[in-house]
Amino acid sequence: MAFLAIPRLKPERWLVINLENVDWRVFMNTLFWNLNYWDSASTLAGEVENPQKSFPKALGFAVLLVMFSYLIPLLAGTGALKLDLAAWNDGYFADVAMAIGGPLLKWWVAVAAALSNAGLFEAEMSSDSFQLLGMGESGMLPQIFARRSKFGTPILGIIFSGTGVVLLSWLRFQEIIEILNFLYCLGMLLEFAAFIWLRIKQPTLLRPYRVPLNTLGVVLISIPPLILIVFVMTLASWKTVIFSLLCSVVGFLVYPCMIYAKERKWIMFAKVPDSQGLPVMDVSASIAIRNEDDSDAADSLLLERTLVNEEEID
Repeated sequence: MAFLAIPRLKPERWLVINLENVDWRVFMNTLFWNLNYWDSASTLAGEVENPQKSFPKALGFAVLLVMFSYLIPLLAGTGALKLDLAAWNDGYFADVAMAIGGPLLKWWVAVAAALSNAGLFEAEMSSDSFQLLGMGESGMLPQIFARRSKFGTPILGIIFSGTGVVLLSWLRFQEIIEILNFLYCLGMLLEFAAFIWLRIKQPTLLRPYRVPLNTLGVVLISIPPLILIVFVMTLASWKTVIFSLLCSVVGFLVYPCMIYAKERKWIMFAKVPDSQGLPVMDVSASIAIRNEDDSDAADSLLLERTLVNEEEID
């Protein structure tokens, strides 16, 4: 579509702006939703070999791909066709493809959009379900969440994630985006706070991946996204705020109930040693152990890491 649009491009159309007609709540929530959730990849780190090297490269390329996949079709559509703001609605890209390349291109774009949404759904399902799996394995949720199928997939995590999708399906798409963004912003505020707090309180903690900046640098690079997060939250409707706060309150109430049930052994939880404040073993070492052909060398490496951790603890 972009190549076929080149002969018809009129760059002056890209400069037509009417800020008075912009619905900033819809615009910012849609933009934020389309460009967030990068942290979700971390929940799949345990399924990836050597994530401390592959993740930064993959995320770097993914950022560029996402930016260009939005920018190039938008430039093609807005530059090749006469501007009709009212027409730019859900599904309009297929009509743009029809005007530029004919019926075949229209169907191509429609099928690609359907496959893209299926891929997004699978990615989100994987992220959410493996997050529940990890919480079950670490004792934060009942042990039943740690169960896997014969294919290694998280059974209960998939069921809960799918149920959440069904429950949200009665809302309008824009309402879903706004609610998801607000809840995501709450979570991101906690993530940034934990990021900075750990750098200050435990600067020597062994990490699978370390941002190559000192504490001041970490604080400075966190300020712009924090400003954006707070701004997006201020755009939320009262309906979104109330619904999100209710979800948060439910979470605060469920947690002590689970602790109470755990102490009285009403529900089984995975037994995990208390490692609060202890050095974390380097993920690269655990991967090396997992992939090491020589079991003696693997045992030696594990023993060495354990002794180093014990010395630091002492």
